[in-house]
Amino acid sequence: MDYIQTTSIETHLDHNSTPEALAKSYDDWSGTYDEEIMTQLNCTGPRKCAETTEKVMSGSNLKEVRVLDVAAGTGLCAEELVKKGFTNIDAVDGSQKMLDLAEKKQIYRRLICDFVGPNPLDIEKDAYDAIACCAGFAAGHLKEDCLPELIRVVKPGGYIVITFREEWLHLYEDFKDKLEPAMARLQEQGLWERVSREIFSNYYQGKDGITVVYKVL
Repeated sequence: MDYIQTTSIETHLDHNSTPEALAKSYDDWSGTYDEEIMTQLNCTGPRKCAETTEKVMSGSNLKEVRVLDVAAGTGLCAEELVKKGFTNIDAVDGSQKMLDLAEKKQIYRRLICDFVGPNPLDIEKDAYDAIACCAGFAAGHLKEDCLPELIRVVKPGGYIVITFREEWLHLYEDFKDKLEPAMARLQEQGLWERVSREIFSNYYQGKDGITVVYKVL
């Protein structure tokens, strides 16, 4: 039986949702989020995103690498990053209650409550060595219009690691023929270059995941 039809996540994947409505939805979900995503669904996305971030930053002292966790939620990806040795991690997410739970885990240095899109974030240019973004790209969530802002806050030579559900590229109208072409255009403009694109199995409940890595130029 399809995951979307059997879990409460369906209510958070409305492509017509406004940012404010989405934030309210996650505020309401925050209390059971970790249990549902990691225990009931055994989502491997946070671990995969962290492993890939570790791989691309392998030549650096991970304790000194400054990472921005985009669409951080309650900090599931950051928990995996900490296991890998990262300690200098900031978070940005649109749900304050999700960030309140993340703060209690004591894994972030700074938590920013904001919607990630074409709008400038309260972050300086070239501030981070890497971005880790797990599950932020989904129906009604992040879209291709946020990519220039992600590039802006990562220093040249830094990396952007994005992990999400692979079938969104085919099923979700806001991604289909839009997300990857937008990534390609940014490469053509000389803003970043693709390092890798990997489809992997068992993102959750039989669904494939995809992780793409870009190096900022």
